[in-house]
Amino acid sequence: MPSKELFKGTLKTIVLQLLSDQGKMYGYQIVQRVKELSDDEIILTEGALYPTLHKLESKGLLLTEKTQIGRRVRKYYRLSAKGKRELANQLEEFQSFFFLMRKILGVEF
Repeated sequence: MPSKELFKGTLKTIVLQLLSDQGKMYGYQIVQRVKELSDDEIILTEGALYPTLHKLESKGLLLTEKTQIGRRVRKYYRLSAKGKRELANQLEEFQSFFFLMRKILGVEF
């Protein structure tokens, strides 16, 4: 399992990609989807996810929508146009980093 430090550097990219794939999601859905996609190896905590969501929202990368579900209000997140551009940049940066690390470490997949 990758270290928490490695994961921290990719959380923003993971969130943006999930929202790109799913359209809109609320926090618990994001937690569950990451858990599912990682075969239960990555368990997001609220303490990691929500500050990331709020930061992305404050930068204009996410749009929000609140929906009343019974007595609770659920906040959905989705990518803004700026968020879509940022995701493309993040994926390009991640791919460059990945290939560079493979080259430096001499690791083949």
